[in-house]
Amino acid sequence: MTDTRLRLTILGGYLGSGKTTWLRHQLHVGAFGSQVHVVVNEAAEVPVDDVLLIGAEGMTLLAGGCCCCAGRDDLIAALRGLCDARSRLSADQPRLQRIVLETSGLADPGAIVAAIQGDPVLINHIVVDETIVAVDALHALAQLATEPLGRRQVGAADRLVLTKTDACETSALDTLRATLATLNGHATMSAAVLGEPMSLPPLSSDVGPFALPALSDEDARGPIQPTQVAIPDGMDWSAFTLWLSALLHARGEDLVRVKGVVRTPAGRLLLQTVRKVVQSPEILPEREDGKGDDSNDNRIVFIGRGYRPPDLARSLNRFLGLPPPKPQ
Repeated sequence: MTDTRLRLTILGGYLGSGKTTWLRHQLHVGAFGSQVHVVVNEAAEVPVDDVLLIGAEGMTLLAGGCCCCAGRDDLIAALRGLCDARSRLSADQPRLQRIVLETSGLADPGAIVAAIQGDPVLINHIVVDETIVAVDALHALAQLATEPLGRRQVGAADRLVLTKTDACETSALDTLRATLATLNGHATMSAAVLGEPMSLPPLSSDVGPFALPALSDEDARGPIQPTQVAIPDGMDWSAFTLWLSALLHARGEDLVRVKGVVRTPAGRLLLQTVRKVVQSPEILPEREDGKGDDSNDNRIVFIGRGYRPPDLARSLNRFLGLPPPKPQ
């Protein structure tokens, strides 16, 4: 019998691994076929990744909690809604064929699969077709050595996509590939740069994996959490970049990810960092009338350990020579 259930692709990967960049390119070239709906999950209250996927055929945004835990009920409700809308269509109407779920960088794909398969409604309407995990070739070894979540993400993958391989030395890339193979021997492995597929050379037989230390799920450093800061009106852009550079230099190991959309004299600027690496800023188009929401512009999300919104806001205002922000 033909399985007519809706196909679901889960796209996971650690913070800053390049999931959105990869997905945007796949949607552009039609890699997932037609009738595709994208569900974007962000742990932070202020979403950013949806800005880059604004051209998707259909999109649902789930912000403010990882869909593997705090946001699980919202995910189940969203998926049930898509299934219900699909079932109401007549036989001659085009029906949704695939959902692509882009998880937050703090999500465990295995827990998401378990939640879907354990739901009495979704199990009859959705089949998890593939779990794809993006792996940042520049930072993955450091993440795998310190973050249990990074290892769980790799272990849950059917396919591993290595990103930023053009900036990675061959020896380091070989070690990473050998290490990933020890964590997940059944997953296929490929590479991509800015979403474009890249070939991987044969792996040398004399390259061994990195010796990963034993880790506990209870990290003494505390959980990684998102923190948002509003950018003051009339902010000096040059001064802000100096403040951010100083913050990354001083606390970059605890600050895993920074992302946000800032209004500058040049337009709406997408700002992103991964640990201490600042990615090339991207000018975003203005939203078309009636499409999207730019109310989250000039809000920056900091994802890391040991950060509080009042501390970051006071630090920024002091650096800019502005009065302390009013308590929220």
